[in-house]
Amino acid sequence: MSRYTGPSCKKCRKINQKLFLKGTKCHTNCLVDRAAKAAKEKRFSSGPQNKMSDYGKHLREKQIARLSAQVSEAQFKRFFSLASKDKGQTGAALLRFLEVRLDNVVRRLGFAVSLKAARQIVNHGHVKVNGRILSIPSAMLKPGDEVTLDQKSSETALVKQGLEHAEKTTQRPSFLSWDAGSKTGKLVRWPDRAESSISVDEQLIVEFYSK
Repeated sequence: MSRYTGPSCKKCRKINQKLFLKGTKCHTNCLVDRAAKAAKEKRFSSGPQNKMSDYGKHLREKQIARLSAQVSEAQFKRFFSLASKDKGQTGAALLRFLEVRLDNVVRRLGFAVSLKAARQIVNHGHVKVNGRILSIPSAMLKPGDEVTLDQKSSETALVKQGLEHAEKTTQRPSFLSWDAGSKTGKLVRWPDRAESSISVDEQLIVEFYSK
């Protein structure tokens, strides 16, 4: 399966929204912020801009969710298909499934400052789930699953940076428990809609696939 290896900032510029794909670097010298400032100045000088079509709005929300999760189109469709079979609301289920992906849980536990870094840690076999190495970033966890790193991996600069950032920002969500002594995290329950790290109008995504 093909994988995007180009600049992360290009994804944000494409949809004109910050996706925070580079972790802490997104808070300084962001291309989207600079483009927004330039666009604001242009509006004052050139008058009203063209409005986005309904299809464009639906497509944009889908792209924001997909790019934020850093999954391919095929993977995103698979997650949506699973969500459509859920007993609850499809949109909320989609965000819930995206949230409990292994790479995202690794990021939100603080093992990495960005999803890209978290995926690298998972791909290299540094992450264990319930005591076994799991190297599939898109693997979905379920309540009760424990995530940890071995001692050697937890001493790397990449992981140390992530843990230091997590301690400073205290951004670990309540659906995850954390044991600082053993550097072990646990998915204690399914995340609520308000706890999703992807900021979209999920109903527009549902409508996009229902057309």
